[in-house]
Amino acid sequence: MRHNHHDQERASRARPKTSLQERFSDEARFIKAWLENPGSTGAVSPSGKYLARAMARYVDIKIPGKIIELGPGTGPVTQALIQHGVTADRLILVEYDPAFCKLLERRFPGATVIQGDAYDLDTTLAGLINEPIAAVVSSLPLLNRPEPDRCALLEDAFALLGPGGRFIQFTYGMVSPVPRRPKQCRAVAFDAEASQPVLLNIPPARVWVYRPATAGAKAKRPHPAVAMISKLREGTGRMKDEILDTRDRIETEIRLAKDRVRLDLQRRKVQMRDEPALALLRRLGDGKRKSGRP
Repeated sequence: MRHNHHDQERASRARPKTSLQERFSDEARFIKAWLENPGSTGAVSPSGKYLARAMARYVDIKIPGKIIELGPGTGPVTQALIQHGVTADRLILVEYDPAFCKLLERRFPGATVIQGDAYDLDTTLAGLINEPIAAVVSSLPLLNRPEPDRCALLEDAFALLGPGGRFIQFTYGMVSPVPRRPKQCRAVAFDAEASQPVLLNIPPARVWVYRPATAGAKAKRPHPAVAMISKLREGTGRMKDEILDTRDRIETEIRLAKDRVRLDLQRRKVQMRDEPALALLRRLGDGKRKSGRP
């Protein structure tokens, strides 16, 4: 197991937006990792920004303690967490792929990057956790693992959480990736809520939020007023995403317009520079036609 502890006093702020070239590189890295180990990577591309933002919104940054991210890959959810207000020195990133670990170290120098098995948190995080955790955010492909592994992961995460803490997981499926009544293992008592489908992600996905519950208790249904407020917050979040997407699109169109103007100016400069020579050639041609010479 490899530990990489950076100076926590250098809490990283949000880094500049990933360039188009970096996004293509991330896609290539994910495809390569998926081809080498599809069971571990679970996807052929990183989580989209809309899904990453949806996951980050469920993290309550006011709850004290570290935030553990499982399976960060190239860091789209990590970036969304930082943009949400989580300082990088609060983040512990647990990633199995060594190449992704090196990439995460470069992109998020204030975070703690751990190369290890997220399904064996006792070993992977040995000696690192000395206070309750605020949240566990997971992009692991849970449906690729048997039920006992999924239940054990949730139970281990619950053991780390402090008051108000939650386990946040996304899935492409329609039902909870952690079964409430598993057939192959002992059930974990939890309360759970699911987001509306994140339709702008490809493919569409849901975010599931799990909280510890009293053993044998049924999941509590939220009060209608609380449910309405939650829906309003989700709508506000989606509106914010749309505004950010529109801003990105406008910025791209402005850059393209500037490029077109610059190219047009360059073309005009070339024409102005060559105009005297072209005029001379035209005069010579006219003179030849008047004299009858070929």
